[in-house]
Amino acid sequence: MPMTETEFRTESDAALERLNRLLDVVAENHDAEVMLQNGVLTIEAEAPAGGKIVVSPNAPVRQIWISALSRSFKLDWAGTSFVFSGTGESLNVLLGRLIGELLGIPPIQL
Repeated sequence: MPMTETEFRTESDAALERLNRLLDVVAENHDAEVMLQNGVLTIEAEAPAGGKIVVSPNAPVRQIWISALSRSFKLDWAGTSFVFSGTGESLNVLLGRLIGELLGIPPIQL
């Protein structure tokens, strides 16, 4: 049974809030800014190449979308977490990998 919009908002809000808390360490240890505002999580860095990652819920299609490094990723709810079907990575694993690429470091465990 597909998730309702209310269920989607509850799960996506909780996921982004958890990530925001986990990413405090990234902001402290690397030249990065992490901000959760109006339900959208943004990670920005100036080094090494600079860039931005935007993580946002898309309620009409019940997906979390990530825009990062000139690519986009659409994650679906898989019962316990949001998952990118292209690789099978969960939201945390995918975002950790993308942040690593952004910062020029190994993937971050979230």
